[in-house]
Amino acid sequence: MVLTPSSMVALGTTAPGFALPDSEGRTVRRADFAGKPLLVVFLCNHCPYVKHIANDLAMLARKWAEKGVAVVGISSNDVAQYPDDSPDAMRLEHKRRGYAFPYLFDESQAVARAYDAQCTPDFFLYDAAHRLVYRGQMDDSRPGNGKPVTGADLTAAVDAVVAGKPPVATQKPSMGCNIKWR
Repeated sequence: MVLTPSSMVALGTTAPGFALPDSEGRTVRRADFAGKPLLVVFLCNHCPYVKHIANDLAMLARKWAEKGVAVVGISSNDVAQYPDDSPDAMRLEHKRRGYAFPYLFDESQAVARAYDAQCTPDFFLYDAAHRLVYRGQMDDSRPGNGKPVTGADLTAAVDAVVAGKPPVATQKPSMGCNIKWR
C-alpha cells in the first residue's frame, strides 16, 4: 500500500466529460447532472482508505443528494491486477454499502487521467456549472490514526456550494492508495 496524495487540480477547472457503465451496466454521463453540483469520487473496493470511510460516505451522499448535489463514484483500477475491483465485485460493493449514487467503471482509465485522479479516495466537487470548487480530503481521519470519520471538510465544501458561497479556503489533499494503473 503506497500512501498517495491527491493532485490538487486548479480550482475553477471544468469537470471533464465521461460516459461510463455503472455497476448494473447502464451508461452514466457527466451531462446527466447538468445544472446540479456534482461530486466525483474516485474509489475502489479493496483500498483500506476507502473501506475506512465507505459507510460514512454512503450516508453523507444520501444527505447531500437531499440538498440537490449529485454524486458519482468511479473505480479506475486495473482489475487484471486487482480483481476485487472488478465490475462484478463493484456491483456487490454498491449493494453492500448502500451507495445511493452510481458506481462507475473506468476500464480504460481515461477518465481518471482526465481528472488527474491520483488516489482512492479522491474527491472532486463541482458547482452547478461543473467548475471545480473543492478537491481534497473528506476529513482528517485515516485508518489507524484514531480520528473519527466525520466528513467535515467535504461537508463544509458541499454546504458552501449549495449556499452559493465561495469554496472553503483551506483544502487539504486527500490521501489514500494510489490508483492502480496498467
